[in-house]
Amino acid sequence: MKRRTLIKSIGIVASATALGKTTKAAQQMVVDLNRKRSLRIGHITDVHLRPEYNAPERFKKCIDEIKNHKIDFFLNSGDSIYAADYDNITRERAQLQWNLWNNARTHFKEFEMYSCLGNHDMWWAAPDKNDSMYGKDFVVKQLGIPNRFYSFDKNAWHFIMLDSNNQNAGSLDKEQREWLEKDLADQPANRNILVMSHYPILAACTHIDGGNHTDSKYVADLFYRHKDKKISCISGHIHLLDNAWYNGVQYFCNGALSGFWWEPGDKSSAGKGWYHQTPPGYAIIDLFEDGTLQNNYFPVNV
Repeated sequence: MKRRTLIKSIGIVASATALGKTTKAAQQMVVDLNRKRSLRIGHITDVHLRPEYNAPERFKKCIDEIKNHKIDFFLNSGDSIYAADYDNITRERAQLQWNLWNNARTHFKEFEMYSCLGNHDMWWAAPDKNDSMYGKDFVVKQLGIPNRFYSFDKNAWHFIMLDSNNQNAGSLDKEQREWLEKDLADQPANRNILVMSHYPILAACTHIDGGNHTDSKYVADLFYRHKDKKISCISGHIHLLDNAWYNGVQYFCNGALSGFWWEPGDKSSAGKGWYHQTPPGYAIIDLFEDGTLQNNYFPVNV
């Protein structure tokens, strides 16, 4: 073991011993400080792009700030536009929001971006299901993704993008479950995997503001059957920031770039533009070859 890793290990183990005994959890927290970074990702979520509050220009300023971190690509975990899902949303309003998104996307077109669907992205008020703008297929096209759920590989990591928006809000449908089970089974032991969903699969903040995956038990059980792999998860939806750890899997809920939907906020907010106690912001995620990651949240003030 290298010296810096050993010193880190001694500190963690000593702390655990002081509490009574060295736990497996403490041993798993040992991090090799000489680990090699594989990728750096800019994670944005809940952009909720809209024409009001000068949101498009503020969004572009946020993107410029993220670019300064020298990232490799973007992950976007949904609710890209303000809202198309309500019954009173017209075709013109839905199209306006997506036009804003597509225009803003040209501001960082040099970067790849992998997205998933948010619950507010779909226009369900179309006159019929055959309308070209109805539902998920239209959103898939706007986001430039291959399907409502999909996976891909980059460097030492396998990425899984889920569609949380099914019959029960925050759940996977039967087709997606079967696909996910096969996708995980196809990965070799010790595979580094990052899973992205809109709704958190498992989070602490959902006890404050709701919105957890309704099938968390199914997904957690599935992950446990693949405990030979190194799985981490990221999400949005709640506009709150937290980090949960369960059965060796880390779950990061990374706030919202729009904070209080680009608005000043209300009396329950801890700061201007904040949602409750979470400021608007984005995450920079460093992924390492050993399957560990570092998730850092950066508040924005634009």
